[in-house]
Amino acid sequence: MTPEQALDFVRIHGVVLASGKGPVPRLAEAVAGGPIKGSWWAHPRSHEIFRALNAVADSPEVLVCRLVGGKRTFVHRRLWPALVRVAAHFSAGQLAQVREEHTASGRHVAREVPFPAWVPPEVAGQADALEEGEALAALGAWAASPGTRG
Repeated sequence: MTPEQALDFVRIHGVVLASGKGPVPRLAEAVAGGPIKGSWWAHPRSHEIFRALNAVADSPEVLVCRLVGGKRTFVHRRLWPALVRVAAHFSAGQLAQVREEHTASGRHVAREVPFPAWVPPEVAGQADALEEGEALAALGAWAASPGTRG
């Protein structure tokens, strides 16, 4: 899967887990072509998975957060208004934007941008125009069920 195809996968599905198990599709398994036993780092397609995950995470079209089950989640921009509209259904930690940064020493550091600081003004305006039920439906069945949200 190319980086462009990985971004298309997120665009189509809207809410996607990077690799963790949960009620939404997993990008790592889409790249691998099926279920992954153990860590994706040990999978024969790990380099391809790594490239796809990074390409998606680096895209301005994608919010990286811990929305689904506290796991690394990709949310396509087309769903940001729906997410903002139903923000009260989620914790602040689930809605914070997570950015991976490389320090000068080579370490990876996760930095968070709290909700709603990452929300563009036009997205906030679009969110105001949505009904709550419409927004939950746009996010998918997992969002409508309190037991699968967090």
